Amino acid sequence: QVRLVESGGDSVKAGGSLTLSCVVSGWTARERSMGWFRQPPGKQRERVAVYTQYGNADYIDSVKGRFTISQDSAKNTVYLQMNSLKPEDTAIYYCAADRLFSRLMTGKVTYWGQGTQVTVSS
Repeated sequence: QVRLVESGGDSVKAGGSLTLSCVVSGWTARERSMGWFRQPPGKQRERVAVYTQYGNADYIDSVKGRFTISQDSAKNTVYLQMNSLKPEDTAIYYCAADRLFSRLMTGKVTYWGQGTQVTVSS
């Protein structure tokens, strides 16, 4: 019954900004870790950013200083603010959730969203 629904993907020019949203429903466990992954065309899916309600957070080096993960507990929503976008950021972005933070780090995630397309033109 757990559902993750992403939104906010769009086509933008290099240097632009986007904010992705992920709404979580049907979650019954007290513990929850959230994160964002992305999959460029023809490439393997990679971790982008992770966040938990206990303050654990991590970013891959390529997005540090440009991307920020945050949450709105009242709306049960996790965000990914993306600034200074580059063509190499073009990918399908996936929201991910698991009871264990470690699984977000390894990519062995229990729940995934359907994905939202981000396209950055040069």
